[in-house]
Amino acid sequence: MPVYCITGTNRGLGLKFAPQLAQSSDNTIIATTRSLDSDLTELKTCDTGNVASIHSFVKEVAQLLGGSRKIDVLLNSAGVNLGSSQSSLTLGPDELHKQMDINVIGPAKVVELLLDAGLLSSDVRILNMSSGLGSMQRSSEIKPRKCAGYSISKAGLNMLTVHQSEDLKPHLPGAVVIAMDPGWVKTSMGGDGAVLEPHESIGGMLRVLHGLRSEDSGLYYQYNGDRIPW
Repeated sequence: MPVYCITGTNRGLGLKFAPQLAQSSDNTIIATTRSLDSDLTELKTCDTGNVASIHSFVKEVAQLLGGSRKIDVLLNSAGVNLGSSQSSLTLGPDELHKQMDINVIGPAKVVELLLDAGLLSSDVRILNMSSGLGSMQRSSEIKPRKCAGYSISKAGLNMLTVHQSEDLKPHLPGAVVIAMDPGWVKTSMGGDGAVLEPHESIGGMLRVLHGLRSEDSGLYYQYNGDRIPW
């Protein structure tokens, strides 16, 4: 009876994860969204760009699980791509700060606060939703470069993954943390030219996630299981 916690389910891939996981009645799914402006009234609010909101969400999860159950799989899928036309020479501070808040600090605090509250299972699987644009090697091969601020924030998320994979060991020896590139998916963020259907990306990511071993912690994967160069 695994418990899944998914951030960023108001749109995009986060929104598509829940229906696939809900196909099994054994799964308990805790899905979060930044706001409830749309018709998503069954989701919990958690703005991962706001630490106070994360604190409030963790308290809600503790009440929901009732002290006897813990999160087995955490999908940190909340993320934003702002100012995608900005280059390293035209970065807007406001856009970059917000991307770092949501794409890096958010996943860091979600893991930290859930751990402090004793809500992560001893062998929790944590997927930090990255991007191929977070790879320095892959980005160096793209000409012209694109999405500078987003790329920088996803590279930061990748480094966070490396640190979390080690820092969690004394607390949760069986924990496995990975960064994942979902591929270029047909979502609002993927935009024109995207090649993957959401169910292909999510199905692949879940296969990788469910097949993780302890030695995989701290690695960087593509949705199909291939390793990605840092």
